[in-house]
Amino acid sequence: MSDEDDFPARTAPRCTGLGALDEQVTRCRACPRLVVWREAVAETKRSAYSDWEYWGRPVPGFGPRDAALAVVGLAPAAHGGNRTGRMFTGDDSGDVLFAALHAVGLASQPTSTHRGDGLELRGVRVTAPVHCAPPENRPTPKERDTCRPWLARELSLLPNLRAVVVLGAFGWQALLPVLEATGRRLPRPRPAFGHGAHIVLPGDGGGDNGGGGRDRSELHLLGCYHPSRRNVFTRRLTFPMLVDVLRHAADITGPGR
Repeated sequence: MSDEDDFPARTAPRCTGLGALDEQVTRCRACPRLVVWREAVAETKRSAYSDWEYWGRPVPGFGPRDAALAVVGLAPAAHGGNRTGRMFTGDDSGDVLFAALHAVGLASQPTSTHRGDGLELRGVRVTAPVHCAPPENRPTPKERDTCRPWLARELSLLPNLRAVVVLGAFGWQALLPVLEATGRRLPRPRPAFGHGAHIVLPGDGGGDNGGGGRDRSELHLLGCYHPSRRNVFTRRLTFPMLVDVLRHAADITGPGR
């Protein structure tokens, strides 16, 4: 195994804050197929974005350290996050997600177009189990597992985390072993993904969750269909459905979010 192959596993646990973690995420070159793809897309561009300087690197999570809610997707889009450098920004799914977050009071504005556009998230952090744009939006199991330490550390650095909304089956399946890696006890058999699924994981007596060894509260895990163009177009997921899940999560996290 080369130094690049195990970069996430070596580096993520050493990060003591989200800023340091985000910086290290952007330096990762552990998955050769994803490196080639993200950089090729950034070089060739899409004609509609020919005047953009693409990000072309791994995309870190976005949102404050005191977030009580995390939203976990799949991976950055080739001409979305891979272009803008912000998770769920610059593509159709992001347009729907941030409008829904704003409707629930978790975002300062309903649009997310680029880094520095003034958007602020309130009590929520948006991230993904894979930080590089994959071909055809399909990371391999190996790429998912290689990227896992980043998400595990990111969640552990959110001391107020009380709920996670997972967008899609891929994110759900990727998140469960991440939660186990952070010391959460999962029911057996493992809970299946479904829109509207709601699993409550018990708290514990401490551990490294970024809160200085304080006891962790129970964690609510909520499932939601991914706001992909296909799901929205076919109305498998409607805007009110997404808002309902996010509002449920916001109600769980409470007024202190």
